[in-house]
Amino acid sequence: MRLFRSLLSWLFTLAVLAALVVFLWPGIQRAMRYADLLRQPAPVAASLPDPLPGVRYADTWGGARSQGRRHEGVDIFAPRGTPIRSTTAGVVGRVGQNSLGGRTVTVTGPGGYHHYYAHLERYPALKVGDWIEPGTVVGYVGDSGNAAGTPTHLHYGVYTPGWTAVNPYPLLGRKRP
Repeated sequence: MRLFRSLLSWLFTLAVLAALVVFLWPGIQRAMRYADLLRQPAPVAASLPDPLPGVRYADTWGGARSQGRRHEGVDIFAPRGTPIRSTTAGVVGRVGQNSLGGRTVTVTGPGGYHHYYAHLERYPALKVGDWIEPGTVVGYVGDSGNAAGTPTHLHYGVYTPGWTAVNPYPLLGRKRP
């Protein structure tokens, strides 16, 4: 009887552990995939595809902005509603509104670099935690936020893991004017 109880206890413990692994496995896989993403190299010169393929644009990094700010990105002008494509594989870190960028999406990509898409007209069906590939539509060109009333464009920014802005222009394999 004692051996039977011991065996039953052991089987019960094993069943509980197996159930925990099955229940937790998707989260474990996501965490492993995210850790792998962070270990990948950060973007280098001309390594990223254009977020608006076929649209010509110039380097607008560092231009003067209101309240003594400097422009921390590249503005790419295109017709309202033009699909904006992710420049990187990664995980959606933010989909939402802010005062400067209006409707924005942020994707954390290789090396933990954050790719910021702002002034969107609208979003596709994205949510925080979604994994995306380069070329996935992350939004549509607009003029939301502090760009209201200006010509429609995408503000594309790149930030280090510590949220220091990096000029995205040299990183893009772009069509130059």
